[in-house]
Order: sequence, then C-alpha cells, then structure tokens
Amino acid sequence: MPELPEVETVRRGLAPVMEGQVIAQARVNRPDLRWPFPENMADRLTGTRVERLRRRSKYILADLSSGETLLIHLGMSGRMLVSGDPLGTFVHDHPAPEKHDHVVLDMGQGARVTFNDPRRFGAMDLMDTAEAERHPLLVSLGPEPLGNGFSESYLTGMLKGRRTPIKSALLDQKIIAGLGNIYVCEALYRARIHPARKVNRISEARLGALVPIIREVLQDAIAAGGSSLRDFRQADGELGYFQHSFDVYGREGAPCRSEGCADTVRRIVQSGRSSFYCASCQR
Repeated sequence: MPELPEVETVRRGLAPVMEGQVIAQARVNRPDLRWPFPENMADRLTGTRVERLRRRSKYILADLSSGETLLIHLGMSGRMLVSGDPLGTFVHDHPAPEKHDHVVLDMGQGARVTFNDPRRFGAMDLMDTAEAERHPLLVSLGPEPLGNGFSESYLTGMLKGRRTPIKSALLDQKIIAGLGNIYVCEALYRARIHPARKVNRISEARLGALVPIIREVLQDAIAAGGSSLRDFRQADGELGYFQHSFDVYGREGAPCRSEGCADTVRRIVQSGRSSFYCASCQR
C-alpha cells in the first residue's frame, strides 16, 4: 500500500497538468473499484476546473470549480499516469487503452490522466468541498506529520501513559495521518528505539525527538520519489528510489549500517506486520 511519500510524489507529479486546468472529458469504464463510484461521476467531473490538488494522509484530493472534491485512493496497485502533456513535463504519447484503465481524465490543454488499477483496491469518491474533512475516510485522521499540527508537545501529549508498543502507536492514523509500516520502521531505527518497546517506557525526550526524525525520513523519501515496492510508480511512470536507502526495512539478515555495529537486521511480526530493526542499536 503506498504510504505518504508515494502519494505526495504522485500529487506533485499530477499538479502541473491538473491544477488550474479543465477536465474536458471524464470517462469511467466500470461501475466500481473497491466501492461503487459516485452516481454520474463522469458527468460531474466533465467541464469542471481543478482549483487545487492537495493530499490528506494517503488520499489525493482535487478541489473542483463545481464545489465538489474528488477523493482518490491508490489502493494496493493503483497508478495515476500522465500522457501527452504539452507543457513538456511528460514525454509519453497517449498509450493504447489497457484493460485496467478504469478512469480517464482528458484535460483541456491536451494531457490525459489515467487511473489504472489491476487489483481494484483503489477508490474514488465525490463530496462537497465544504464538507470534505467530514468524509468518513478523513474525519478521524490525526495531523499531517509534515504539518504544523505535528509537534513534540502534541506527540508526547498524545502518547503519554500509553502501554502499547511504540510502532503500533505511530501507525495509529488517529494519532498521525499517513505513516505506514515502511517509514515507521525507518524512523524508529534512526531514533534508536526498539519497535516493541512500550510507549510508557520511553522518556518524553526520546518521544519528542521522533518528530524531526519522522519528518526527515518522509522528506528524504519524497526527494527520492518514494519507494517502488511492487506496483508503485510516479505519475510519469518512473520508479521511486528510496528503497535503495532503507536502513532496516526488508533487510533481514543484512549487516546493520550503523558505524561500529557488528549486528544484523532482524525481523519480528507485530499485529500481522513485519518490523525490521537492529537489536544492538535499538533499545
């Protein structure tokens, strides 16, 4: 499942061809993905201008001139691909239609944005822009880890006294929006905190120090274009490269990268998810 850096990378790739542009024609090629599409979605999108393209957690939100917002969730294999861009950002001609091209947006200036999703775990929805934050998928989300609402005082206050493992707490979307398994593993390694350590056994100073570390990990991943695990691609079809910089994720049995450490990366399973860590460096 794409995490915050992957979704932000896609948003940034789509912005040059979508923001400020009219959707000249929208085509919806099936009735549903993970859930049914909104009623008359193609007609409601056609002719509207994309006023703003933003991200909330792992969702892309396109605010439209109609007063509605298009919510896009990539799911496990969804890709937003751009072709035929006259601005020169993308060099691909419009490709031949593929079986899993479920939603196609022809933009007024000649670009085409195609939502392709072989596994159909992605989703799209339309909602009133004024009520967007009350959407069932968004209403319970915590602050953005790259936003001003995510601070040392916020995190220590939210985690104070909790007896859950720190990794589980950081994955709780009600506490922090958008963090996923990969980047929590990487952040805990940089913070030298064991993923299974209970929150109430971590000092406030160490908890607070997680805030800049989490931001640093996410910013590094965004700069590298995200991590191309399985099906993720950027909007121009290119791979992300942050997976080549993983310190622990997916490196079970490999040497720890900390200078002077002779240990290897280990893996445990927490709540059905793999956690990667160095037992010597992380306490």
